[in-house]
Amino acid sequence: MFARVRGCTIFGIEGKMVDVEVYLSSQLPNFDIVGLPDTAVREARDRVRAAVKNSSFHFPPQRIIVNLAPAHLKKEGPQLDLALALGILLASKQVEVPTTWAYLGELALDGTLRPVRGVLPMVLAAREAGCRNILLPLANAAEAALVKGVRIVGAESLEHAAAILSGRAVPPPIPAYKQSEKIIYDDFQQVKGQENAKRALEVAAAGGHNVFMTGPPGSGKTMLARCVPSILPPMSEEESLETTKIYSAAGLLPENSGLITKRPFRSPHHTLTPTALCGGGHNPRPGEVSLAHNGVLFLDEMPEFRRETLEVLRQPLEEGSVTVTRLQASYTYPSRFMLLASMNPCPCGMLFDPEVECVCTQRQIHHYRHKISGPLLDRIDIFVEVARLRYDEVAGKGYGEASADIAARVAAARKRQLKRFAKFNLTCNAQMTTEMIQTFCQPDAAGRDLLRNAFTRLRLTARAYDRILKVARTIADLEDEEHILPSHLAEAISYRQDLHF
Repeated sequence: MFARVRGCTIFGIEGKMVDVEVYLSSQLPNFDIVGLPDTAVREARDRVRAAVKNSSFHFPPQRIIVNLAPAHLKKEGPQLDLALALGILLASKQVEVPTTWAYLGELALDGTLRPVRGVLPMVLAAREAGCRNILLPLANAAEAALVKGVRIVGAESLEHAAAILSGRAVPPPIPAYKQSEKIIYDDFQQVKGQENAKRALEVAAAGGHNVFMTGPPGSGKTMLARCVPSILPPMSEEESLETTKIYSAAGLLPENSGLITKRPFRSPHHTLTPTALCGGGHNPRPGEVSLAHNGVLFLDEMPEFRRETLEVLRQPLEEGSVTVTRLQASYTYPSRFMLLASMNPCPCGMLFDPEVECVCTQRQIHHYRHKISGPLLDRIDIFVEVARLRYDEVAGKGYGEASADIAARVAAARKRQLKRFAKFNLTCNAQMTTEMIQTFCQPDAAGRDLLRNAFTRLRLTARAYDRILKVARTIADLEDEEHILPSHLAEAISYRQDLHF
């Protein structure tokens, strides 16, 4: 006896359809699963056997061979449990199961359906494969309902799922989304002084540029970085779906939650490993660079990170994605984020301070600074020095400009960029290619002379030259100027001069 039902698995952050083929033969009882199953899938034999017996069904005393097609695709996780159980029940003629539906969910030993990670990408894959009905754990139904064009059916157990499929039970209503707690970001109004740094961060937010801040301890670098999400433009529906899919595949999406509508702000500890930063592992998961997709990745005290960890950032900063290669497959994760980094000028933090003497040796300073390589620094657009505040600035009762006012200017600049790049599927100036720079970032004669002098005096690379033009284009957008003026270029060049390496 043969039966086939449709399941789904996770490959990186993408869903992949799996045909669960079940064959029962009159031989000695045995249960084999083939088709590159991982440990969790192989252990499904025991979960499915117990769940079937504890759900008022009988487990056929025959040889059972289950093939998971396509056979070359590695199957990971317990989300195939429900499809395996229903396939066996269909092959043994205990239930009638629609073969055009998709089934996913983990089974407990008593037959209860448990939620699984990666539901959103799996439901998207099922929709693309033509499945219009999807049966899954009730706890995952709210997340699955984010996908339009499919009917989501939630069940609490294997027995409940069989009753729904046979028409003996009515599908329960999909749980309402949990209202996520309102995220309150730090406001630039709380930051005293540091007008130059605030301006640099406004330009960075408007164009999606990477920023590197240097300054002594206590000057406000961390507080400035935590204010940046408050001025970023709202996420589009497409960006929200992309980000939610990543968090779903990583298993970080709260139960019964809706789309992620706030841009992520990730601030990992300096002890993280290269794998934790870029993604991977035995069963590859997205890393911090992907969890920060469409948002901000903040590396506080960047030289405290291991050099081999920081070098992982090169590919995602340049390409907006990271590829993790394993023996059997390669996984590509999106990682288009805004990098914020900070550091002290030296281990003690007092180098270049006019009032406090630095106690570090030249060897200590050299070792501290050269944890960050030149090629990595070359991929950063804006360098800004955050100086020690004066007493009058700290003790003053006045407030700076509110984030809401800055955010309005940033949003207006982003709208101009969206209009400019409508044909290219880009969202900000930082994503421009070399060809686009030549089209949209051409300065006048005075601007070219300014760039020529800066290129020679600052010993710029070709990459740094392009990044100056991108930043200048953003400054022009903030001022609603169609053309890049010498003043825009001068400000962009100034953001390359604060680096004391």
